[in-house]
Amino acid sequence: MSRAGFPALKSLEGYEYSAIRFPPSLSREELLNCQFVGEKKNLILFGPVGIGKTHLAIALGAKACAIGMNVRFYTVTELVLKLGEAHRSGRLERLVRDLVQLDLLILDEWGYVPIDKEGSQLLFRVVADSYERKSLILTTNLEFSKWGGIFTDEQMAAAMIDRLIHHGHLLIFEGQSYRMTHALMRQTATPAS
Repeated sequence: MSRAGFPALKSLEGYEYSAIRFPPSLSREELLNCQFVGEKKNLILFGPVGIGKTHLAIALGAKACAIGMNVRFYTVTELVLKLGEAHRSGRLERLVRDLVQLDLLILDEWGYVPIDKEGSQLLFRVVADSYERKSLILTTNLEFSKWGGIFTDEQMAAAMIDRLIHHGHLLIFEGQSYRMTHALMRQTATPAS
């Protein structure tokens, strides 16, 4: 599990699913059993900031590790930087081969930061090479219609979306930011005298 690169360990135990709209093609039980990974299907976790997308992605990744799957977690920015460095140093083929051999690749914060042309092309290669070979989990708060602005190329964005959703499930998260709600609760709590 340490090789997965999780920023923190998260668990499925006690996770609140009421804010998630599941597609008809995926049950909660199938999700929790990581059945989508065995089927090489993708998950796109879409919704506002602070609502538990990253928590769920990490918890599912930890579960996949626990049942013997090879998993790696990156923020999109981190992966794009790593791909660029590998490209410049002649190690890109090795890195892409290592990524393709995973069972599950988790890409957090998809679309939070614009990506330059080279980064977009390298990230597209990872998505294209993963198609029907492994599962991806993406967390994003960006609607598909806005992906072209992040990846500098509308056609490349459309091709990425096509590959991601063809064998994928879109989970829509709704509600208020967990972090914001809990921060406000702490501020309004009055100390006992």
